[in-house]
Amino acid sequence: MFAISGEEWEVISLSLKVSGVAIGLTLPIAFALAWILARVRFPGKVLLDALVHLPLVLPPVVTGWLLLLAFGNNGPAGRWLAEWFGITFMFRWTGAALAAAVMALPLMVRAMRISIEAVDRRLEDAARTLGASPTRTFFSITLPLAIPGLLAGAVLGFARSIGEFGATITFVSNIPGETRTLPLAIYGALQVPGSEAVVTRLSIIAVALSLLALVASELLARRAGHGRGGHVI
Repeated sequence: MFAISGEEWEVISLSLKVSGVAIGLTLPIAFALAWILARVRFPGKVLLDALVHLPLVLPPVVTGWLLLLAFGNNGPAGRWLAEWFGITFMFRWTGAALAAAVMALPLMVRAMRISIEAVDRRLEDAARTLGASPTRTFFSITLPLAIPGLLAGAVLGFARSIGEFGATITFVSNIPGETRTLPLAIYGALQVPGSEAVVTRLSIIAVALSLLALVASELLARRAGHGRGGHVI
């Protein structure tokens, strides 16, 4: 029952690949948004905050449909990326990574924003008083103190990416070896009579990966809270 087949290893490998690429590409964007929301005051900040967190409240199917409109073969962004960079998303693992990235972004931004806001501004002011430039202050004071939160956000986003289903299947379908990640493989197995063992194995793996990521994220968040018990979940 617990012997993992070659096809199942392919699903696990693809899930890790999709989630890793999604988080790697989203990390700088999430940090930039978190920094803006934590430190910058400007008109429309509430609207930006709402847009960043919109995937959390939208039905995932709607998010997938919007991605299809924007990044499909005939979508403005999809057509431009295909013509200029040769990047396509339709029915490709890259599309699954894009869907996972969009769904993970709000959680990443939230964790990173909390970490940035927890940095003591007096330390930054002291560094500036001693002659440090804004850039040096950022890299020597702010970033090191915020790194646990950055890592917590990345790990939390990874956990969310592992479990992404609705937006992925809407955007890039369920194609074996290309877009069939763990949730899609579990869903597909549920449609086949007598596949309970497959569903059980893949579900146990999905739970283990997600639980490990959540525990790691919480531990990093506590460290980012400087011993004050900061939480991101």
